Amino acid sequence: QLQASGGGLVQVGGSLRLSCAASGRISAINSMGWYRQAPGKQRESVAVISRAGRANYAYSVKGRFTISRDDAKNTVDLQMNSLESEDTAVYFCKADLLVSTTTFTYWGQGTQVTVSS
Repeated sequence: QLQASGGGLVQVGGSLRLSCAASGRISAINSMGWYRQAPGKQRESVAVISRAGRANYAYSVKGRFTISRDDAKNTVDLQMNSLESEDTAVYFCKADLLVSTTTFTYWGQGTQVTVSS
């Protein structure tokens, strides 16, 4: 239901753009977001955007990352600039999808982001 793409290897200070597309019999998409999990650490929220377009960011990425959504395409993107080595992690997208009258939470498969110094 969710397909993430865009990860890769980048140097410190570089940029990457992650994209996540939802598919299926979707009536609407409520909140969408990006999370990450670094080795040995718990999964954490990076950025979340509501259906109304309100975005919230983790303190560590504020001013560097931008989340956006395109409801016509059922996608959510994460533009990551000024990447730091601490941003290295597997990034997961998450979306609350309204299917008929029921909301389901889906996770994408994860995409690796590696920032090298």
